[in-house]
Amino acid sequence: VQLQASGGGLVQPGGSLKLSCAASGRTISRHAVAWFRQAPGMERKFVAGINRSGGIFYTDSVKGRTTISKDNARNTVYLQMNDLRPEDTAVYYCAAGSSVISSNLANPTAYAYWGQGTQVTVSS
Repeated sequence: VQLQASGGGLVQPGGSLKLSCAASGRTISRHAVAWFRQAPGMERKFVAGINRSGGIFYTDSVKGRTTISKDNARNTVYLQMNDLRPEDTAVYYCAAGSSVISSNLANPTAYAYWGQGTQVTVSS
């Protein structure tokens, strides 16, 4: 599976962005998928994910302003982010894995496939 992330950019505080992660090579309809982010000098952290049963999970800091979705027909995962804050600034990575169990959804080492990352900068 190859993952191609896109949609990042520079946005003012309070603005919105929609990230996309297009998969190719194999369908990800039965994969767990997730978005992680990594700020400079920091570890890669879980943002949102969908487990293999379709359950959706968010890290607390983005709840209520972020929506993850998966379009199986397009083999694409999305991350809609609203009310963006400077602390959301990071490189965002999408990930997919066919053997990720729900208890490991937020663990980056559980994922076999990664996109290249897309930069999100929130600044006035």
